[in-house]
Amino acid sequence: MSELWLAWLAILAGFGGLIWSADRFVGGSAAIASNLGISRLVVGLTIVSLGTSAPEIVVSISASLKDSGELAVGNALGSNLANIGLVLAITALIAPMPIQKHLLTQEIPILLLVTAVAGFILFDAQLVAIEGAFLLASLIPLLYFMVRTKQKNPAEEDDNEIPNFDTSTATFWFIVGLVALIISSEALVWGAQIVATSFGVSPLIIGLTVIAVGTSLPELAASVISALKGHHDMALGNIIGSNIFNILAVMSIPGLINPPQMDILVFSRDFLAMGGVTLLLAAAITVDYWLRNRHPESNGTARLGRRIGILLLASYISYYYLLFS
Repeated sequence: MSELWLAWLAILAGFGGLIWSADRFVGGSAAIASNLGISRLVVGLTIVSLGTSAPEIVVSISASLKDSGELAVGNALGSNLANIGLVLAITALIAPMPIQKHLLTQEIPILLLVTAVAGFILFDAQLVAIEGAFLLASLIPLLYFMVRTKQKNPAEEDDNEIPNFDTSTATFWFIVGLVALIISSEALVWGAQIVATSFGVSPLIIGLTVIAVGTSLPELAASVISALKGHHDMALGNIIGSNIFNILAVMSIPGLINPPQMDILVFSRDFLAMGGVTLLLAAAITVDYWLRNRHPESNGTARLGRRIGILLLASYISYYYLLFS
């Protein structure tokens, strides 16, 4: 019993450490790149965007090295489910989010394509090295496309907050953040393995639930705070971008390090749930934007509103019922 309590403490400490260290690591990395003369746009679209998935990436590496690749895959799928069914749903309930045109022409099609590729890979409940390499390699042309597109459309540039650190301060926070990320992920994965063994559930389930929700807490906190302050224009795009990175950067890692053999339900239950919620979000964004533009007399901006927020949250709760029933 004492080991179980210690495991839960390790999970809580790991979550807290991940949230704190990811912020320092990303801030230090972005400041170093900015000081080296790299444009704020490029830094924002690469380091800062990938940084929102930093906790998931480090946890995925740690889990894969500990022969818990299932946990890493569950973390990627579960984080995407939580981002849409929890983070976006709660944010939409607080304040409807504007739907920007580039979401329909760029981010949503990319997310649907990446999700379809993930389904093809997980169909046989295996993730081999060549599949992991393909996912990770796909990040390079994707990031290039994003940078080129934003450079051609400066009006759609994101206002990324990059700390104004000198190089020595930025390097200090980069190192401290990286070390803390590694330590926190080690504690989190160890605790998760103990809890999974104690309750007789697979690492996949722990990754889909406890780890996924915990690593999505930074996105939830940031989105809710932004919504309360009225600065929620970019919340939708940030979550969609995070989900793309989770599949390409997080899910690819166990295939490269230690290919896992997973429960067949990883496709028929978990992927289909993630894919269904993703399709629901894409359909809601497309339909609302189309209706608003087809009927300009409505005199309103396309938004992800409270009704779709309730629907997304209900879908997420239904998935948990399915998972534990």
